[in-house]
Amino acid sequence: MTVVVSRGGSVDVTVADSGTGQPCLLLHGGAGPASVAGFAARLDGRVLVPTHPGFDGTPRPAWLDSVRGLAEVYAALLEELGLDDVIVIGNSVGGWIAAELALAGSARIGRTILVDAVGIVVDGHPVADIFGLDLGQIAELSYHDPEPYRIDPTTFTDAQRAALAANRATLRTYAGDMTDGTLRGRLAAIATPTLVVWGDSDGICDPDYGRAYAAAIPGARFELLADTGHVPQIESPDALLKVIAG
Repeated sequence: MTVVVSRGGSVDVTVADSGTGQPCLLLHGGAGPASVAGFAARLDGRVLVPTHPGFDGTPRPAWLDSVRGLAEVYAALLEELGLDDVIVIGNSVGGWIAAELALAGSARIGRTILVDAVGIVVDGHPVADIFGLDLGQIAELSYHDPEPYRIDPTTFTDAQRAALAANRATLRTYAGDMTDGTLRGRLAAIATPTLVVWGDSDGICDPDYGRAYAAAIPGARFELLADTGHVPQIESPDALLKVIAG
């Protein structure tokens, strides 16, 4: 779809759109749309999974270079589609985008669910510098049990290596060091009901970071998932679904 953002212009957004009923906007993290595709298939209602422009070879206009910019794009997308009472679920950087989307104050959003979101600064609890890590090291931090999820980069084709590098470059363009020093203070303006879900074994941003996230949002509820890392939708989808349903 092509959406128009007032401060930048038009943006082409690739969106997987399936199901019927209450709409859900599911926002992926730095691992790309594949990291939420399986979970999307298990959600009830109409589920929209956009690919952040620049990921997986999709076009990204030069002016679109921040998480707040992405939130503006998705606010415009909801307007274009005319959706109401949307549940916004975001993992990792997708959670940061979801928080910025909630701050934008769109009347089309009914609830926000942040799953191991990054974006804030918490003293003593830094977000891991994933750009300095290889895939094996990232897996160690991302999963309670990384063994089933390890990827051998030596098996990659040249095209796969190029795609991975391009996704990392796009993530860095949007998220920088994965934090915004102003975000934590701004979260107090979120008015939509918010659930913050965290894996107890998250090594990217630990549970105390998640508790700080929830504490900064008025009325937010915090839920900790046992034996789970940074991507619950992959490692513990049943537990995540149960918490969301609750």
